[in-house]
Amino acid sequence: MIRRRIAAGALGAAMTAAALVPVPVQAAAGQASAACSMTLGTVTVQGDHKFQRITATAPVTASPPSIGPKALFPVDSVRLATSVGWEPDPPAAILDRGYVVMGTDLYRFSYATANGQLDPDSVQKTRVGGGWIHQTYLEQSTYYGPTTRRNAYALQGDVVTRWTVEGSVWRNKATYSGFSAVKTMTLISQTRGYDTFLANTRGGALYTIRIPVSGAPVVKKVRASTWQGFETLIAEKCGNQSTLLLAIDKDTRRGYLYAVGHANGTATVIKGLGQVGDQLAAPEDKTYFRHYPGSSESNVLLYGE
Repeated sequence: MIRRRIAAGALGAAMTAAALVPVPVQAAAGQASAACSMTLGTVTVQGDHKFQRITATAPVTASPPSIGPKALFPVDSVRLATSVGWEPDPPAAILDRGYVVMGTDLYRFSYATANGQLDPDSVQKTRVGGGWIHQTYLEQSTYYGPTTRRNAYALQGDVVTRWTVEGSVWRNKATYSGFSAVKTMTLISQTRGYDTFLANTRGGALYTIRIPVSGAPVVKKVRASTWQGFETLIAEKCGNQSTLLLAIDKDTRRGYLYAVGHANGTATVIKGLGQVGDQLAAPEDKTYFRHYPGSSESNVLLYGE
């Protein structure tokens, strides 16, 4: 196991200091935002999957929620969920895959749907491991290139953990400490050499955290305040190098959409696009995830930093 601490002082201290300097959330607009959209997935308290298409129009538009498959998981059991990738499952089905934490156990799941209907025989849930009690964030990242790279990430206390995923086995565990100020995060960039996350802090700051294949994380401040109210961040690619960011405040049941330019520290362009409709963050919503084309043929990679 590899364990590293952020150089030049703990990240928590750096974030606390940065939060004292107010910087406006909104900056000049990124032109690519107008036609961008994302599919927001939700695991409900009832254990259903729910999907909404959110588009960066003016004002922001959200499709009516589409619920199903229903009762995919036991009632009120899912605590964390990764992004869910979908791919064609010939001759006529769609296959969805992802990970969830139920209780204290991590599971890999998959299921197939055809014409919107679940094939009950296709549902698979495989236990990966136990001890998932204190983690507050979970994500997977697959980079398709000459060599496919699959990694999983979790946040627990001040530690970000990364695993290499090979089939059903999680190996090569590496830990990076100094992240005690982080409230939540979202994947915004996938390259051959690194994954990058956008993270908000309890003090209101916004940071990028680049985790390279080898070496220590690279952390850059993006904004210093106003981001503390969001419990969930969901990112989707927008144009070639930008990000469409959905920030959800579960306390007020409101979601806000942002156009984020290619991340470049405090010079990063961020434009608030407005609130997403009243149907977002419903009382029955348990946890949220990105739903995206997840096959090597689609090759949809995030490149926000």
